[in-house]
Amino acid sequence: MSAPTKGTTWLARSARVARLGARVGATHMSTAARKVFADAPRRIELTEQRQLRTAQHVADELGQMKGALMKLGQMASYLDDALPLPLRTALAALQNNAPPMSAELAAEVISNELGATPAELFLQWDPVPIAAASIGQVHKALIAHPVTGVETAVAVKVQYPGVDDAIAADLKNASMLGSILQQGFGGLDPSEMVAEIRERLTEELDYEREAANQRRFADFYRGHPTISVPEVIDEYSTRRVLTTELVTGHSWAEVLTWSQEEKDAIAETMFRFVFRSLYTMRAFNGDPHPGNYLFHRDGRVTFLDFGLVKNFSNDEMATFETMVRLAAVEHDVPGFRSVLEEAGMLQSGAPVTTDDVGTYFSRFYEPVASDRSMTWTPAYASGIVRHTFDRTSPISQYATVPRAFVFIQRINLGLYALLGELGATGNYRRIAEELWPFTQSEPSTDLGRLELAWLQTAPGATR
Repeated sequence: MSAPTKGTTWLARSARVARLGARVGATHMSTAARKVFADAPRRIELTEQRQLRTAQHVADELGQMKGALMKLGQMASYLDDALPLPLRTALAALQNNAPPMSAELAAEVISNELGATPAELFLQWDPVPIAAASIGQVHKALIAHPVTGVETAVAVKVQYPGVDDAIAADLKNASMLGSILQQGFGGLDPSEMVAEIRERLTEELDYEREAANQRRFADFYRGHPTISVPEVIDEYSTRRVLTTELVTGHSWAEVLTWSQEEKDAIAETMFRFVFRSLYTMRAFNGDPHPGNYLFHRDGRVTFLDFGLVKNFSNDEMATFETMVRLAAVEHDVPGFRSVLEEAGMLQSGAPVTTDDVGTYFSRFYEPVASDRSMTWTPAYASGIVRHTFDRTSPISQYATVPRAFVFIQRINLGLYALLGELGATGNYRRIAEELWPFTQSEPSTDLGRLELAWLQTAPGATR
């Protein structure tokens, strides 16, 4: 008799899940919270053929899609047009959307993690997911808030059973990840990049870590005039289930139809979020995909999904700050080259001129290198990406991406792509000067003045 497979073992464990607990809250529902569910009965039901009904089906599907590699493909999806053909071809096959778990399987995960069925835990539970991604899917629910007792609409993210095994198996195959990365970086030794991606993606599987990340960002930005982060509901969260306040807003596709003034405000908020987080919190959310944002009028943005947060050391931040100061403010090319070599981004003593090094690496700082108004365009954003992946440059064979810079590159390229889609116009040098720790100039925009007022009163925020 053959030994049970990992999926079969999981099924055996799932079959013994206890379905215990008492219904939470009163039967009376608040009108405001119930409005969230008004359209649920009218939505088209997912077809049974597309639902993954057992843990084995989930494991099989994730195995076919190569969990970590699919995630890597999704990371690059918003840069696709600017990537070189070999890399674009390799990643295109990885950008499948995971079919959703069936309602029954999602309920089993909830029961396993929280000790009771969705019907017992929630005042109302929508079995149809509102989003399905590479690691889990999101359901709407209604709870009596554990602290206030107020009925609250929440988003419940449920991790696919078996996704941890699928990603772990992928991440063991460093040669495959490395070969994909080397399609874009000619002289790259991919070991550090692979190590960084492995660590970050492994962390993303732990929803308790994600909850801690999200609490930190929510605490820091609480009360901010244009940046918001949903609150985590700890009592309904575990390592594989994450429950947060449900926020509704506009999609990226809708934002692209707004007036240019509104798009400029959205762009400025995203820019401030990225670099305020980096320079003040020494961290940022490393998944700058518009699907992780909800947009509102007047420049407000709600930021979601904090599973892929990178924290930086004091030394790493000192290096970043020195590089931007030398390249964009002082325009000290020899000094800039020295820092690049010390940071491991450029091979020490590479047989290339210092002027060429300055030209090659300073392109990332062009939007903030001079005091001027600029308009981001898709062509400009794609040009920066093509420059990054240009294997014909004589400098590329001496350049690499150390671990500390892996997600810095990603956030910069992702942000540039989004600002290009928006056609955002503004003086980003002056905005950056508000955020840089070595300048911290007075606000130059209405959003900047609102943010300064918040900084002066928010207990967790500092200039």
